[in-house]
Amino acid sequence: MTVSQRLLELRKSIPEGVELVAVSKFHPSEAIMDAYGAGQRVFGESRALELEAKAGELPADIDWHFIGHLQTNKVRKVVAHASLIHSIDSERLLRAVDDEAAKAGREPGVLLQLHVAKEETKFGFTPEELLDFVTPELLASLKAVEIRGVMGMASNVDDEDRIRSDFREIRTAFDSLRAGVFASSPSFSIVSMGMSHDWPIAVEEGGNMIRVGTSIFGEREY
Repeated sequence: MTVSQRLLELRKSIPEGVELVAVSKFHPSEAIMDAYGAGQRVFGESRALELEAKAGELPADIDWHFIGHLQTNKVRKVVAHASLIHSIDSERLLRAVDDEAAKAGREPGVLLQLHVAKEETKFGFTPEELLDFVTPELLASLKAVEIRGVMGMASNVDDEDRIRSDFREIRTAFDSLRAGVFASSPSFSIVSMGMSHDWPIAVEEGGNMIRVGTSIFGEREY
């Protein structure tokens, strides 16, 4: 099957109200254009230089999301192109993105990354840290970025109960923030969770944005 055929097949199974981010990292521009030809406009990249290169050569109406771990020295490149940054995992990074966005006259959305998975290698706030971190004072201090929601990954295990529990924890943290500090912010609405292998569970547990690469583009080309 071609990229566009796989994409159209996948779309049939995604419920209404769930946004698909086609994860195009490590895949060539030709593959992205195949998906673009099938109507896909939201693409996810995880490396600043790759995002910069692709954004420079591909259609201007592509909505680029940055989904990888973001180092502060790469913030400027990402802010220049991404409309949504999924991986804000510290106050330092949030401040760096906010400063660069203000300088560039851009207003990107950001998602706060939650760490609920078993793996120590994952980045992000625990739910408790996140609820302590996001205060009215923090929100008032932001000059350019808008916090649009949360992002998280489930443990990389075969245990569906564990995966489901991780996703539920992410959604619960989102609901707590939305009922609290974001109660009057309708744009705080995104729960980005679920990838090629586990997105149906993520959607069942309240995810409304999924990041799918392999099911669309096939295995990565390293």
